[in-house]
This record gives sequence, structure tokens and C-alpha cells, in this order.
Amino acid sequence: MPELAVLAVFIPTFFFVSITPGMCMTLAMTLGMTLGVKRTLWMMIGELIGVAIVATASVLGVASIMFNYPDIFAVLKWLGGAYLTYIGISMWLYKDEMSSLSDSHINITRRSLFNQGFVTAIANPKGWSFMISLLPPFISIERDLTLQLVVLLGIIMLTEFSSMMAYATGGKTLRVFLSQGDNIKWMNRIAGSLMIAVALWLVLG
Repeated sequence: MPELAVLAVFIPTFFFVSITPGMCMTLAMTLGMTLGVKRTLWMMIGELIGVAIVATASVLGVASIMFNYPDIFAVLKWLGGAYLTYIGISMWLYKDEMSSLSDSHINITRRSLFNQGFVTAIANPKGWSFMISLLPPFISIERDLTLQLVVLLGIIMLTEFSSMMAYATGGKTLRVFLSQGDNIKWMNRIAGSLMIAVALWLVLG
């Protein structure tokens, strides 16, 4: 297990990095605004699993293989970006009630939401770079690697989940305000624009 002094530095460091607006946080806010927090949880599960894989691979040195084969990133980024763009355009074009948007017009299944979060986490080169630069300094070769990794991953998962919940809840609150009167149209456009922005961020990042 990492020393208390190490954890005292790691926890606030990762918290501030996690709470900073990024692709996953923007995606959580957008889905929270359009689909609600409950359905957004499926995206969060995919994102958390993706982050766990990235963190584990970074500690074990597998990340170096990924950087030597950038085509893997390219394929994942373009596929994920294309799907998010499709969802964003659909939101822009839809002008009916938001209740219908969250039900059938944009048929986002649980699996699709899971895949959105997973691909966004896995295909983000900046996420890999961050994990590679952040995690190794907190790992001691004199202590059990497995236990250290489990503890650090637990902190990462809890911090990421809390941050995404905060963003998704904020999106839902914004939905209440924007869903009044003619604001529905603008909410759809804002959500669609954010989704397209995440797609571009993923592809060009």
C-alpha cells in the first residue's frame, strides 16, 4: 500500500486534474442534460473501465506499445468521433419535446452509452500521457505493486465518478431551466454542439 505521505499528495493532485473540464466531463454534462443522470451512468461505467485500463497499462509499461502504433489510436478516435458527431447532429435537428428526445428519437442504448464512455477514455492520447507522467512517481518498487495499483485505481475511480456525477447533475439542472417554453430548441442545439465539440476534441486531440 502507498505511504500516507504519497496518498496525501496523490489525492488532491488527481482530484484537481479530474474535475477540470475535459472530454469525459463535457460528455457527462451533455448526456446529463439530454438523457438524465440515471442513463448517463452507463457512459460513466464505460469511461471508468477505460480509465482503469489506461492507468493499469501505464503502470505496467504497456502504454509504450500504444505510442509505437498510433494507428490504433487513429481508428478508435475516428470511430468514436463519427458516432458522437452523428448524435450531435441528431440533437441539432430535433425540435420536438425533450421528453421524446430522451426516449425514442435518438435511440441511444445502454451499450451505446457504455461504448461512448469507453472509447472516449481509451482513445484519448492525452489521457495516456497524463497517466504515464502521473502514476509512476507514486509507485514504489520496494512495495507490493498489486496492492499499490489497487489503492491508486480505487482513488482514481472514485474521483472520476464523483467528477462526472457533478457534471451530469449540473447538466440535468441546466435542462430544467432550458426546457421551459421555446428554450427546448436551444437546449437541443447546445447539447448537440457540445457533443460535436467532444467528437472534434477526440479526433483532433
